[in-house]
Amino acid sequence: MTRQYFGTDGIRGTVGQPPITPDFVLRLAHAVGRVLRRTEDRPTVLIGKDTRISGYMLESALESGFNSAGVDVVLLGPLPTPGVAYLTRAQRASLGVVISASHNPFPDNGIKFFSAQGTKLPDTWELAVEAALSEAPVWADSASLGKARRLDDAAGRYIEFCKSTFPHDLTLKGLKIVVDAAHGAAYQVAPKVFHELGAEVLSIGCAPDGLNINDEVGATHPDALVRAVRANHADYGIALDGDADRLQVVDAAGRLYNGDELLYLMASDRMGRDEHVPGVVGTLMTNMAVEVALQARGVKFVRAKVGDRYVLEELARHQWVLGGEGSGHLLALDRHTTGDGLVSALQVLQACVRSGLTLAQLLAEITLYPQVLLNVRLPPGQDWKSNRVLADTTEAVEKQLGASGRVLIRASGTEPLLRVMVEARDAQVASACAQRLADAARAG
Repeated sequence: MTRQYFGTDGIRGTVGQPPITPDFVLRLAHAVGRVLRRTEDRPTVLIGKDTRISGYMLESALESGFNSAGVDVVLLGPLPTPGVAYLTRAQRASLGVVISASHNPFPDNGIKFFSAQGTKLPDTWELAVEAALSEAPVWADSASLGKARRLDDAAGRYIEFCKSTFPHDLTLKGLKIVVDAAHGAAYQVAPKVFHELGAEVLSIGCAPDGLNINDEVGATHPDALVRAVRANHADYGIALDGDADRLQVVDAAGRLYNGDELLYLMASDRMGRDEHVPGVVGTLMTNMAVEVALQARGVKFVRAKVGDRYVLEELARHQWVLGGEGSGHLLALDRHTTGDGLVSALQVLQACVRSGLTLAQLLAEITLYPQVLLNVRLPPGQDWKSNRVLADTTEAVEKQLGASGRVLIRASGTEPLLRVMVEARDAQVASACAQRLADAARAG
């Protein structure tokens, strides 16, 4: 059975268009409630959201749907996705629900779920929910209806959790940090976390109006952070995305560091403290320089499909704790059960504070390989895998690059596009090889 509604990270779309409509979301919550009731008499669900104006409507629909199935609801208000995951576990709730479309613009929204342990739920659970959606609702009678209440100190509890992941013998005193929350879910908590650990904090992207989430700010638009760090002569800049599970970091020189570099730093810092790091998980898009540098230090490196869900699966399979993506989704499973932009930022800052070195100094031994990505539009129905010209050209390019580069060709999941990526130590070589492959794809 294939999933009709669930994607790689919950259910997402444009508000007002199926499935992100209030009637469907009510039905969804009712179906989820019925699945929960199969194993628990009186489930409790936590609901958090980002700052999109549509969050009010979807929150009400979820509340009604759960209550109608005999499920109690605790409303958390605006809170980062990883904050909901943490509180679900801490409150011993049955399920955590997040209303967010992450880094998407404000007209979009989505619903995603966390287990009682604060982890992503398996495909089997999502399929059970989709099966329940196809059944007629079974409304609870008045005596069995769920109740709703609000957890007033949700933000404060999550702030304390984030601070607990930073070593007690270290402080951020003396550092000036610019925090960009993308006008999203962390607009209140992010500045407080760094301030309460001692930093002087300057905030941008912390004035949501319901319509400006991710609008030219945040991890997906880091230029605003770079400008703010330089203008204020700050030591660091921290950029989160709309639901605060993604991170980008800027140093005092205005240099931007992506998730690949930060993942390597997290592993390197642990090794520098004589912690055993058996392996690290990246994705198909992780820069080859990270793989080479880790392997040179005796650390295994495994590539998962693109998406933090798949990184988590590989980490669980190997029983490792460190993984992530270049986009800034970083996982330290001995600190949190899911990707957390704030916790990851604190992991990076602790490495700098403890060593007394800058990010540039800590990452001096690694230089990312140039990556060239070309999108090739395919005619409808064309099977690129049967393209003989492309296959022969790919073989020739891989032979030319040898151990100093790699090729990745994959179809887009949302458009009739073939994504051609070439990575090499030399930027001109990478560009020329990518163009050869793109021309071969079109020739087929």
